[in-house]
Amino acid sequence: MSSLENKNILITGGMGFIGSNLARRLVDLGNAVTVVDSLIPEYGGNLRNLSDLKEKITINLSDTRDTYSLREIVKDKDYLFNLAGQTSHLDSMENPFTDLDINAKAQLSILEACRKNNPNIRIVFASTRQIYGKPKYLPVDENHPRHPVDVNGINKIAGEQYHILYKEVYGIDSTVLRLTNTYGPRMRIKDARQTFLGIWIRNLLEGKVIQVFGDGRQRRDYNFVEDVIDALLIVAKSKNAVGRVYNLGAPDPLSLEETAKVFCNQIDGSSYELVPFPKDRQTIDVGDFICDYSAFFKSFGWQPKVSFHDGISQTIEFFKTEFSHYI
Repeated sequence: MSSLENKNILITGGMGFIGSNLARRLVDLGNAVTVVDSLIPEYGGNLRNLSDLKEKITINLSDTRDTYSLREIVKDKDYLFNLAGQTSHLDSMENPFTDLDINAKAQLSILEACRKNNPNIRIVFASTRQIYGKPKYLPVDENHPRHPVDVNGINKIAGEQYHILYKEVYGIDSTVLRLTNTYGPRMRIKDARQTFLGIWIRNLLEGKVIQVFGDGRQRRDYNFVEDVIDALLIVAKSKNAVGRVYNLGAPDPLSLEETAKVFCNQIDGSSYELVPFPKDRQTIDVGDFICDYSAFFKSFGWQPKVSFHDGISQTIEFFKTEFSHYI
């Protein structure tokens, strides 16, 4: 990662799950890292995530919707990892205008700040598989129709398109990565706003039964956070990735029931149960979903290194000692 040493790097959503783990890697590589986060309680930011690095990074507690602060924050930065966003699909349906502000309008504000104050910055934007909606075929590649089942997916499409447009029109180098279910240390576990895996971890460690919605046959693919960080760094340093959109994914998808069994194997006496889908979640459930990441593999040789079993084991061990800071 030589091209990402001794650089000035900005991470929006940097106190959150992926952002904080990325910040740690970048600090280890010798970079000057600034993280921006609003620390809104409903989202993923947590001061604990970077509490041991506060002397080695710059923390800016501001909101990406604040156009005035953005103007100054983006100046003199070599890279921007744009990870800030509202991730809850259910919240996006209950508060659609908030989701619009964060996942669409704020993205435009970030790009405008870059255009006017730092057009040479290199941007990596984190998008989501949610933009595809219910799959018409599996695995889902980048050419699959985009037909989101919720407001979140629609606004993430807008965020993607803004980044690609600003590359084509203004020459601001950007790459979009569409993430699948990402998990690992420092993820949000107090509820299911980030991913259902979070609340499963909480229930497991509290000795509660894990609830699997539906018949448990829906398949998912999962990426350990360190594998995702590898992908973020790969595209950041590659000129061939500029203006491109890529899926991430995994070669070992599991059904939800199989996923629950992996969880329960971590702690003796743990159990799960199949329960009916809540109506508000059933309407936005997409069924089976497996991403085709072959384009990214062919271009850069990236493949997940951490199996789901090993990744969950590492994650559970982290939260056994840090649990009180995340609930």
